[in-house]
Amino acid sequence: MQIYLPIAELSVNLFFLVGIGGAVGFLSGLFGVGGGFLLTPLLIFSGVPTAVAVASVTGQVVAASTSGALSHYRRGGIDLHLAMYLVLSGVLGAFGGVAAFSLLQDAGQLDLVISLGFLILLGSVGVLMLQESVRALLKHRQGIVVRERLPNQHSWIHGLPWRVRFKKSRLYISVLPVLGIGLFIGFVGSLLGIGGGFIMVPALVYLLRVPGNVVIGTSLAQVVAMMSATTILHAVQSQSVDILLAFCLMVGGVAGAQFGAAAGKNLRGEQLRGLLALLILAVAIRFGLSLVLTPADPFSMAVTSVAR
Repeated sequence: MQIYLPIAELSVNLFFLVGIGGAVGFLSGLFGVGGGFLLTPLLIFSGVPTAVAVASVTGQVVAASTSGALSHYRRGGIDLHLAMYLVLSGVLGAFGGVAAFSLLQDAGQLDLVISLGFLILLGSVGVLMLQESVRALLKHRQGIVVRERLPNQHSWIHGLPWRVRFKKSRLYISVLPVLGIGLFIGFVGSLLGIGGGFIMVPALVYLLRVPGNVVIGTSLAQVVAMMSATTILHAVQSQSVDILLAFCLMVGGVAGAQFGAAAGKNLRGEQLRGLLALLILAVAIRFGLSLVLTPADPFSMAVTSVAR
C-alpha cells in the first residue's frame, strides 16, 4: 500500500516503512542503542532525501528512547545530576549542529558531508568496539577475569579543574569532560540524525568510569532530552521533519524493540558488543562504497536542497 510523504515528496510502501522501523527497533532492543545510526542510512539508501531522513529520524529516536528511559528511571538507574550536565551541553551542541545542517543544505554539500561523517564516525567506533570485544572474548575463553573498575583508578581526565561530586555515580570528577562529551554528541547527533547512544555509553564507561548500573539509563535520558530539542529545531529551522514518515517508523520500532530486548537476554555483553561492531562497520563500508562507486543514474531531475 503506497502512501505519500508530503515533506519527502515521494510515495513509499507503508509496510516497507513499518518493516524497517521494526527491524531497527529489534536491533535497538537487542543492543540497547537508539537506532538512529541505522535508520538514517537505511532511509537514505531507500531514496528518501538526506535532509528529510536526518530530521525525521530524530522524532523516531525520541519515541523509541522514552519508554526505555522511563523504565530505567523507575528502577533508579539514572544519575539525574550527571544527566543534567549532559543535557545542557547536548542541547547547546544541537543548536550548533542544526545551524551547520542548514548552512550545508543551502550550500548543496549536505549529502557529501553526511556520508563522510557516517563513514568516519561509524568506521572509527566500529573498529574500536570490535577490538575491545575480541580482546574480551579471548580473555573470557582463557579464563582471565577482567575487573571493569579498580579502586582509586583514575586517569588525567579526572584531574582536570572544576570538580563536581556525582553521588549516584560515586564520582568526584571535573565537569569539563562531561560538558565536552555532551556538546560533541549534541552537535553530531543533530547533524547526522543519530541519538549518539553508541558513543555516549562507551564514553561514560571508559572515559568517566560511570558504574554500569546507571550508564544506560543516564545515556537514554540525555538522548530523549537532546533529540526532543533537535526535532523542534529541525521543524522550525530546516522544515524537513516528515511527521507521517516518523510515525510509520515509530509504530514498527516500538513493536520490534520488545522482541529485541527479549532476544538480547540470551547473549553476553562482549558478544553483543562484537555483533554491534560488525553491524556498525557494515554501514560504514556501505557509505564508503557510495562515495567511490559511480551511481547507476549519475544525473537527476529531482529538486535539489538548494531550491527548497
